[in-house]
Amino acid sequence: MSDSALGDVKVLDLTNLIAGPYCTKLLADYGAEVIKVERPGIGDGARRLGPFPGDVPHPEKSGLFLHLNTNKQSVTLDLTTQAARAVIKELVKETDIVVEGFRPGTMARWGLDHDTLRSINPTLVMTSISNFGQTGPYRDFRMAEVMVYGMGGEMYSTGIAEREPVKLGVNVLLYQAGATASVATMGALFAARDQGIGQHVDVSIMETQVGSIDRRMSTLIGYQYSGDITGRSPLGSGGGYPYGAIPCSDGYLEISAGRNYFPRAVSMLGSPAELQDPKWYAPGAQRDPDLKEEFDTMLLTWSLEQTKSETWAIAQESRVISAPLNTMEELAEDTEFNSRGGFIEIDHPVAGTLNYPARPFIMNDSPWSVRRPAPLLGQHNMEILNRLGYSSGDVVRLRQQGAI
Repeated sequence: MSDSALGDVKVLDLTNLIAGPYCTKLLADYGAEVIKVERPGIGDGARRLGPFPGDVPHPEKSGLFLHLNTNKQSVTLDLTTQAARAVIKELVKETDIVVEGFRPGTMARWGLDHDTLRSINPTLVMTSISNFGQTGPYRDFRMAEVMVYGMGGEMYSTGIAEREPVKLGVNVLLYQAGATASVATMGALFAARDQGIGQHVDVSIMETQVGSIDRRMSTLIGYQYSGDITGRSPLGSGGGYPYGAIPCSDGYLEISAGRNYFPRAVSMLGSPAELQDPKWYAPGAQRDPDLKEEFDTMLLTWSLEQTKSETWAIAQESRVISAPLNTMEELAEDTEFNSRGGFIEIDHPVAGTLNYPARPFIMNDSPWSVRRPAPLLGQHNMEILNRLGYSSGDVVRLRQQGAI
């Protein structure tokens, strides 16, 4: 048995783009054997999304695809054909987990629903990832990620009151849904191995957002208890000052002091005489817009004379919660991330050697590792089909039929 945590787990990946591939990436990176099924000639849609080295699009050089598909094998199968679906059923015989991301009902139309596949492999775990889940009035709706965030409730309170709501950074919700799916999948796998019975895991991207602890759950609970809807704060208000991103001579520093830690902010500024006045500590001072404007003038005069590294060092000395807003270049060069192995170089036969984000967590006795780079489209067709008993002639016929 492999010394990887999931070295004895076999996964069939029928997903596309981000949420599903991130789920299976987490399994693959910790040792699972993951066979990724892609459309012949087209592949995963992530192959057509950037960034690309030199900003030149190429299906084997998408940074998104390369990152999400390390340690996987690729076979091409057109699941609209009976021959390709027969291959899937053969693969299921030796598979522990199937992860699929098609629209609800698609797998059933193809005769690849969980009940059918479990009749082939009784302990099979199938995880389905979709916008709204496999049931309910919204199950067939299509939507973009911004709509998930909006319908999840928290976007209503994100941003400032004078402007339209805003969402978190691009794709972050899909990564969160993928991570949730991987945890749910492993729970089902443990149950399958303990009880000898497989099950269908239904992951709704929408529900992974509603149930998130990132403000969404707390605002939902707040509404349930009080009936109050958490709104967006007016410009310049919030939890007191100083709070938020402050400009420095070469970028920004994010700080959080506010009403509870205002004396630390005063210390950070060198404890000037102007900030010793009792008015700054009177009840309501942290909500006074005139005082905030006066304080901000002193703060910006101080911060703009220093780099963010210098500002951060002073803030730390005064125990002000703070951190620099890094560019991607600064993050890649950060000594903390590099000393812990937060990045790793991977050599790819087409994309070349690139620096990738590494593991999200460390397991001392069952280490994460890169066993292979992201696969070329259909790279493992012959290897996997031959293993299933298909001859070279069979593979040629499958190709002629358009099945692979």
